Amino acid sequence: MNAAEFTLEALETPALTKAHLADLLFEQIGLNKRESKDMVEAFFELVANSLIEGTDVKISGFGNFQIRVKAPRPGRNPRTGEAIPIGERRVATFHASAKLKEQIHGSIDQGGTSEVEWSLGSE
Repeated sequence: MNAAEFTLEALETPALTKAHLADLLFEQIGLNKRESKDMVEAFFELVANSLIEGTDVKISGFGNFQIRVKAPRPGRNPRTGEAIPIGERRVATFHASAKLKEQIHGSIDQGGTSEVEWSLGSE
């Protein structure tokens, strides 16, 4: 099977939303709107649940999502100056892959670009 390629034109809004992803699946892959929405929701639910369970999420060519435990530390109320302890907490981190970093850096070298090409499936 050939890799399906589609182009993501410059977005009207500054953020790529789940609704926009579902629309792209509908328009460029041919899934119906309900299937597209369900697929996007299922993907993000899988990523979130994996992180909640403490499992790293690695997306080849894109990057890694990890959970990190931050140690407790002393904090301060900025209004009163009162010392307040900040407890241990879990935070999600993202580290871009070398391939993604190269693409981002390349778009700066080329003076920016209004579209990004993504490929789906095996090449």
